[in-house]
Amino acid sequence: MDETILLVDDEELTRERLTRAFDKKGITVFTATTLSEAIKVIKKQHPKLAVTELNLADNSGLELIKKAKEIDQEIRIIMLTGYGSIATAVSAIKLGAVDYLSKPADAEDIMNAFAKDITPIDTHHLLNDHPVPSLARVEWEHLNRVLKNCEGNISLTAKKLNVHRRTLQRKLHKYPPNK
Repeated sequence: MDETILLVDDEELTRERLTRAFDKKGITVFTATTLSEAIKVIKKQHPKLAVTELNLADNSGLELIKKAKEIDQEIRIIMLTGYGSIATAVSAIKLGAVDYLSKPADAEDIMNAFAKDITPIDTHHLLNDHPVPSLARVEWEHLNRVLKNCEGNISLTAKKLNVHRRTLQRKLHKYPPNK
């Protein structure tokens, strides 16, 4: 198999897990953690496939899709994220992504998504395959994303969100809503 794939994610565990899985499938894997690193890999290695996280350390995965398509129209890209929404999924597809997957996704999920023949206009499947998360789920994910950006500092996170620290702690100690 002469497949090549670029994995762009700032989470080391995700990159390592997917790299091992793709290696077992005989796929050559290139990795990057930022938009700028990913662009360098695309220009130098010309991977056929790419998987990018929505939230990159230095930019957005949406920007990566746009720039990657400017460099190589043939590259097939999948957006992978733990903080998804229908709006970003549609944006990713309009920019040229093949599909949009929620984390955690394994190598099999990703390869199945690449196997689909989806055109940029065909966004109907997003509503069926990716149900809209509940408001409680979106809130929980947002709180955790801001907490991660604040490096786990509860007080700073509470200040940025303009909520009381104890309220934030109560919300974070709840299990994430299933939907």
